[in-house]
Amino acid sequence: MFHRLFRRPQILASALAGVLLATAGSASAGQRKFAYSYETLTAPVGSVEFENWVTWKHTSGDGRADQFDFRHEFEFGVTDRLQIGLSVADWRLTDTSTGSRATYRHSGVEVIYNLTNPTTDFIGSALYGELLIGEGVIELEGKLLLQKNFGPVTLVYNAIIEAEWEGKTLKHLDERSGEFAQTLGVSYQVNPNFNVGAELLHEVALPEWRAEGKSVVFAGPNASFRAGRFFATVAGLFRVTDHDEEPDVQTRLIFGVDF
Repeated sequence: MFHRLFRRPQILASALAGVLLATAGSASAGQRKFAYSYETLTAPVGSVEFENWVTWKHTSGDGRADQFDFRHEFEFGVTDRLQIGLSVADWRLTDTSTGSRATYRHSGVEVIYNLTNPTTDFIGSALYGELLIGEGVIELEGKLLLQKNFGPVTLVYNAIIEAEWEGKTLKHLDERSGEFAQTLGVSYQVNPNFNVGAELLHEVALPEWRAEGKSVVFAGPNASFRAGRFFATVAGLFRVTDHDEEPDVQTRLIFGVDF
């Protein structure tokens, strides 16, 4: 079933849109307006949120592949400035010309600490840290989050550095790599339950921490729906640089519920 479905990207896009619209009828009071960018404000003290992510990446041509990355995460508001997230499981479903398979990737923890407010201060800022551990892989990620609100308009920028070690086991991590990335996002609040905007993602691979990797840019629209305790946010990004081995398009849907 999955094998046939992966060969029809238009069906996948329709399915994701269907899930989004279904969620929108009841969807959240959360703060997430972006799918690839983080905002600087943290969750309220004592709040608990359960998020589910699915990111679909489609690569065409000789290296045709469809990849789905899933994340299931709980987020907790600890203080007025501190938010902690626990990633229960990150897993991947891939399909290529040689077959398809599902693999568990890792679990971990993320921390966001808010420094300044995007409305009352000159600019909003926060620091983000993440640790992920799986079978033969460790990932560390740090982000600088910036945000400015202008009435119904929200502007965000994220600067990201990521380090990864891989091997047959956690005791034999003989491969290392890094990545620098940055995101830009703009969102306009049409009404309290609906936002529309756009996002840009720029990634630079650093194999063995050498500046020899390729630079790729994706850009596209996003939308966010909120109502009651539920929310859904989606973004569809298209590759705008000339790297045929990179995905032509990637779509991320995040949906969740506040407890």
